[in-house]
Amino acid sequence: MTDLVIPAPSLPTVPTTTGARFPVRRVFCVGRNYAAHAREMGHDPDREPPFFFTKPPDAVVVDDADTPHPPQTTQLEHEVELVVAIGTGGADIGVDDALTHVWGYAVGIDLTRRDLQAEAKRLGRPWDTAKGFDASAPIGAIVPAQGTDPTAGVIELVVDGERRQVGDLAEQIWSVAETIAALSRSVTLAPGDLLMTGTPEGVGPLERGQLAVGTIAGIGTVRTRII
Repeated sequence: MTDLVIPAPSLPTVPTTTGARFPVRRVFCVGRNYAAHAREMGHDPDREPPFFFTKPPDAVVVDDADTPHPPQTTQLEHEVELVVAIGTGGADIGVDDALTHVWGYAVGIDLTRRDLQAEAKRLGRPWDTAKGFDASAPIGAIVPAQGTDPTAGVIELVVDGERRQVGDLAEQIWSVAETIAALSRSVTLAPGDLLMTGTPEGVGPLERGQLAVGTIAGIGTVRTRII
C-alpha cells in the first residue's frame, strides 16, 4: 500500500433503518424538478430537460445534528427533497431498469445560499459556493428500497411548527427512474452515490435557532436546527 503524505479523510456515512450505515461517494442534485417550484424561481418547466449540480460528500449532516449557519450569506433557504441512494452502479441505464440500481430512499434538505446563487446566475457563473458549502445537505435515515414506492407520497417541510413546503412526489417533472437514467448518460453512477431529486414550491429563509423538519410519506423524516 502506498504511504499517504497526509491522513486520509474520513468517509462520510448516512444512517439507515437497518442499523448499518451507507457510505457516501458523491452527491448529485437535480434542479427545478417540480413545475410550481420552477415557476416560483422564474423558469418555464415545460421547456427544460433535467440538469444537475453537485455537493461534496462531506456536506451531509446526519443523525439529526445541528447545522451551522453558513458564512457569507444573508439568505439561507430550505429545499426539502427525496434522496435516492444508489446501491449498484452503471452507465446509460435504461428507465425501465433504473430502480433496480437503488439501495434505498431518504429525506434531505438542500440548503442554499440564495443570494450567492442569484449573483452567480446574474454573472453566468457556477453555483458551487451557493449549493456545495459545508453542512449544506442534512439527510435523514435511509430506508431500503424494497416495498418503497418513489412515485407518489406527500413531501413537506415544517419550520418551527409552520408548514413551509408541501407537495407530492407524483408532481415531479422527471420521475426517479427518469432522473437516474438521465444522469447515467453523463456520468457512470457508482455504489454510494446520492441523488437529491428536487423540491416542491415554498422554499424560504432559515434563521439561526430555527428547527427544520422534512417528511416524506412512507420514507421518513429529517430534522436539523440552524445554529
